[in-house]
Amino acid sequence: MMDNLRAASNHVVLKIILGLIILSFVLTGVGDFLIGGNGDYAAKVNGQEISRAQLERAFASERGRQQQMLGDQFSQLAGNEGYLQQMRQQALSQLVDEVLLDQYAKDLKLGISDDQIKQAIFTQPAFQTDGKFDNTKYLSLIGNMGFSADQYAEALRKQLTTQQLVTAVAGTDFMLGSESDSLAALVSQQRLVRTATIDVNQLAAKQQVSDEESKNYYQQNQNSFMAPEQFRVSYIKLDAASMQESASDSEIQSWYDEHKADYGQPQRNRYSIIQSKTEAEAQAIVDELKNGGDFAALAKEKSADPISARKGGDMGWLEPSTTPDELKEANLTSKGQLSGVIKSSVGFLVVRLDDIQPEQVKPLTEVRDAIAAKVKQEKGIDAYYKLQQKVSDAASNDNESLASAEQAAGIKAVETGWFSRDNLPAELNFKPVQDAIFNGGLVGENGAPGSNSDIITVEGDRAFIVRVSEHKAEAVKPYAEVQAQIADTIKHNKAEKQAKADADNIIAGLKAGKDDAFKAAGLSFGEVKTLARNGQDAITQAAFALPQPAKDKASYGVSEDMQGNVVLLSLDKVQAGTMPEQQKQAMIQGITQNNAQIAFEALLSNLRKEAKIKYGNAAQQ
Repeated sequence: MMDNLRAASNHVVLKIILGLIILSFVLTGVGDFLIGGNGDYAAKVNGQEISRAQLERAFASERGRQQQMLGDQFSQLAGNEGYLQQMRQQALSQLVDEVLLDQYAKDLKLGISDDQIKQAIFTQPAFQTDGKFDNTKYLSLIGNMGFSADQYAEALRKQLTTQQLVTAVAGTDFMLGSESDSLAALVSQQRLVRTATIDVNQLAAKQQVSDEESKNYYQQNQNSFMAPEQFRVSYIKLDAASMQESASDSEIQSWYDEHKADYGQPQRNRYSIIQSKTEAEAQAIVDELKNGGDFAALAKEKSADPISARKGGDMGWLEPSTTPDELKEANLTSKGQLSGVIKSSVGFLVVRLDDIQPEQVKPLTEVRDAIAAKVKQEKGIDAYYKLQQKVSDAASNDNESLASAEQAAGIKAVETGWFSRDNLPAELNFKPVQDAIFNGGLVGENGAPGSNSDIITVEGDRAFIVRVSEHKAEAVKPYAEVQAQIADTIKHNKAEKQAKADADNIIAGLKAGKDDAFKAAGLSFGEVKTLARNGQDAITQAAFALPQPAKDKASYGVSEDMQGNVVLLSLDKVQAGTMPEQQKQAMIQGITQNNAQIAFEALLSNLRKEAKIKYGNAAQQ
């Protein structure tokens, strides 16, 4: 039985169904043990009470699940009282379904024995250590969930009984061999088709369009000829990388003196330790070492730290930043110096200072070029920020043009061509610059130049002053500008209409056994193509919508290709395809799983209809 249950739990449908049951069950399964009825209940299902506390725990669980799933978006949704009320109602609905299933299982006299419960507990990986049941771990985990051993066993019995019911319902669907063979043959069916194409573009070239037709189309479809909002911009760009500065010997020396720590290695000490559990053991080791004992041998024999013990206590080279406080506080200053007993967070230590490597600093000659580059960069950035402030002040004081800003920057402003919101010039493609241009604050009235922007800083130590020099609001394009486009559209529409009419006339003739119109159009069917049902293109879909051809006769239809041409179809033959056994079994499994889910949902629906469900104050609140 337990093997069957475990196998069933891997069934895809059961995972979906049980997911609605088990989560609320774990959090509410012991409610009846802990809480008595006091009238302030959430619901009564056929007389069985769902308490307020059960509802609150289920609601909190669902809230936590959605918060984890939605992340930051949940905070916004949680501010909507209607959303929280809907979540609360879903939690209560799940509790009602759980009770209905439990009651139905009892009516069917389904049950789980004590041995089955023990086996379920013993084989649960969460309760195991190194593949074996760990009673201490088991009691700790269920205790953290608020269960005693008896409560957890009873809750598990309820869960397994419900799971047994779900398995019984979901496992009843099947397909006969003849049914699956017929379905596989239908799904893998192939259709042999020939096509002939009416070229719409060729027909369009022969169409005529009057000026009246074009103007009427323009008036009726003006929304299709909107010119987007347009801008022309002048801008000054400041770039710290272009600020060329020099570095004098005195500046380089000063930098070196201030940053010597960046070009050297601090003093390093090498220690060995012996760790013990008690102070008495540590003192005995100190005494033995003072009497000539070998430190490495004692470390290997007696140290409680297995890592350093294997190395005779050696801790390796340590810099001040990596030296533990206990070793620093030992105040060992000379090679070979031995500490007394040191109390630490891991017990007691005996420490020896094995060696000292003095501080080392690279000479200026080795790092001069690198320091010179840093000095130049720092001076360049400083000059850049000073120039930035100077240019900003100039642009602000003379808001009628960029002339003063150009003079302050020492460079000429750059003028762009016309662009819209969708094609911002690459040199201005920065979010802060984009926002400044398109927010409307720099635009003048009736297309006139606007005002200068504030300094706009972007990543990489760059900054811009921007001015909208010209602006065009969104407007309908003039008729003359779109006249040729309109004529092409009307010609194409006429050609498409003619092609469909010609196709219908040709197909009608072919069905009647006449091909005069077909030949008159200069058409001929191409080579046979084998189409499979899973094709998503329009021609394949149309081919599988045609009736099967009669013996020695084709079935005809119309479709279109990806270029918009009209395509005539001749369905010559329908033949069975082949489906690999593995694919066939997957198809059958998918169908049976879907049917099983429908059966389970029908069961729940019937249980709800027949049940007496009364909602209490907790549900209303």
